[in-house]
Amino acid sequence: MISDERLQQLTDRYDYLGHALGTPDKFSNEEFVKLSREYADLGPVIEAVNALQAGREEMADLAEMIESGDDPEMKELAQEEFLALKEKLPEMDRALSIQLLPKDAADEKSAILEIRAGTGGDEAALFAGDLYEMYEKYAASQGWKMEMVSASPADVGGFKEVMANVSGKGVFAKLKFESGVHRVQRVPVTESGGRIHTSAATVAVLPEAEEVDIDIRPEDIRIDTMRASGSGGQHVNTTDSAVRITHLPTGIMVVQSEKSQHKNRDKAMKILRARLYDREREMAAAERSEDRKAQVGSGDRSERIRTYNFPQGRVTDHRIGLTLHKLDQILAGEGLSEVIDALISEDQAAKLSAMEAGY
Repeated sequence: MISDERLQQLTDRYDYLGHALGTPDKFSNEEFVKLSREYADLGPVIEAVNALQAGREEMADLAEMIESGDDPEMKELAQEEFLALKEKLPEMDRALSIQLLPKDAADEKSAILEIRAGTGGDEAALFAGDLYEMYEKYAASQGWKMEMVSASPADVGGFKEVMANVSGKGVFAKLKFESGVHRVQRVPVTESGGRIHTSAATVAVLPEAEEVDIDIRPEDIRIDTMRASGSGGQHVNTTDSAVRITHLPTGIMVVQSEKSQHKNRDKAMKILRARLYDREREMAAAERSEDRKAQVGSGDRSERIRTYNFPQGRVTDHRIGLTLHKLDQILAGEGLSEVIDALISEDQAAKLSAMEAGY
């Protein structure tokens, strides 16, 4: 249970920030922006604090009424309200505790989504295409913008690999648990015997990094231009528009081969920045081993996280043991929220348990 002292500390901090923001000339622009962000983040927390404090005060008043009241009817009514509050307050306390969990600094960011066909040949490429469409529809349902950055289409349809930028508020917070191996079990269109095949595609979700997040020094990168490869005929790009950027300290390489060299460079830098930012996050997370244990997924790209079984019309997320017989709705994007919300809730519960245990 959150102590009254802790609740008062939160209220005092919120009041201080409110007064401080009324005197902007006392702070630098950077400090003022930081304080404004903290004040905005604390707003919903203080609403929960006020509701919890009001509930505790009301419960104390009801207890006194039950103890010293003379009117039997009033005492009975107070007892009913007391019991109702007794059930409600722990839920309010827990909800506030979840709000007070340390925030992932990347949660509010947009994201780079990468999908690659894995084992399964043509069927894996088709499944990669299905996943891309699923995320595209889910993004639309969330009011986000999803823009394809690069793609390597497969001859049979789908993609060998595809990358997209998903922009909007809180994109990474919802998509970050999608990283890993997604497995599909179905009868391929090329299978004449009706046998069920198992194929896979890997998904990686990287938080989009701003220049303030990652400082890339000009001397640390090498930029090469080359002729973009094409499928032949009018589709061959005859100018040196493809761009390859290599980050020398890490060896990370990004290639963009669309028609515009300028756009290729911008896109490649955005992807490089995201990969470097993700690398820093992984290194920091590896140092916080207990923190990683308190999470639903490690973010390991090789971890099998979900199975889409077509014959049974089910989707199973192996990390939390969730099985939903809503395959069509999930692939259509509309049912994916149920899976993602369950993952977020499980992650919050695990972190809360770890915090309460003192890890």
